[in-house]
Amino acid sequence: MILLEFHNRIVEETLGQKFKNALEGGKPDAIDITIADFDGVLYHMSNPNDDKSKVMVSISLKFYKDLQEHGADDLIKREYADFLSSPEEGYSVSLLYDLDKVPANHEEVVKKAGLLKRNCFASVFEKYFEFQAKGESGHKRAIIHYRDDETMYVASQKDRVTVIFSTVFKDNDDVIIGKLFMQEFKEGRRKFNQAPQVLFSHREPPQELQNTDAATGDNIGYITFVLFPRHISATAKDNTINLIHTLRDYLHYHIKCSKAYIHSRMRAKTSAFLKVLNRARPEVDAAKKEKKTISGQTFRAK
Repeated sequence: MILLEFHNRIVEETLGQKFKNALEGGKPDAIDITIADFDGVLYHMSNPNDDKSKVMVSISLKFYKDLQEHGADDLIKREYADFLSSPEEGYSVSLLYDLDKVPANHEEVVKKAGLLKRNCFASVFEKYFEFQAKGESGHKRAIIHYRDDETMYVASQKDRVTVIFSTVFKDNDDVIIGKLFMQEFKEGRRKFNQAPQVLFSHREPPQELQNTDAATGDNIGYITFVLFPRHISATAKDNTINLIHTLRDYLHYHIKCSKAYIHSRMRAKTSAFLKVLNRARPEVDAAKKEKKTISGQTFRAK
């Protein structure tokens, strides 16, 4: 299965090219592009006040207020202190880069710019990972409305952190394929004992969300990840965040790929059947073919 990239490649490549051009003494070009990412996230790269020597990278997350409740602003300051700017109108966070002062570690700076969405998400995970590391429990569950009709829940106990994604399946077929994918996660855990526990519930929310306003319905699914201390240790937590915040996109991406593959196989099989039918078609009776008389006239036998 393909793992989705957790950084934004377009942001990285565009900003990296700008730095490279500046280091080579090239004349800066104007830039004004909008980049779409998963979960309705938008990036905007532009020149503030039409100053071509400055590049602003802004990100818009509809759910940023939810993340702010769990320390998103502090994490962004920690990661981007030297480049943080006042947010562009209509955007959640903005970073400003001066092409006249390219940082010595510009490659690392470019990579961090591509991780802007990931780092916004990371705040809620780091907070609850820390609760678990301290053995604290009883903290209020985090609720992140990461899409218009889908929600992520994060809770910590003394021995684990539970992450629950609600997701909406547009078609009945998606539910079936989604269940098969979740089954693969369970099978994988049998082979790799260190893997986190994965649970899937359909129509009804899991026990952790009973007696809440969690959505129910035939097209609603809940994916639960149970993360133990080995998954959120100092050496493993970054990789865990990288993977888990893209889980919903990973699932639906592979559902679409599976359906596309099934359709392609159906079309190929249909084409093969048509060839067989064409080969089996009886030839026209020779007696009914056109014939010519000795004088050259043509007639068709009945």
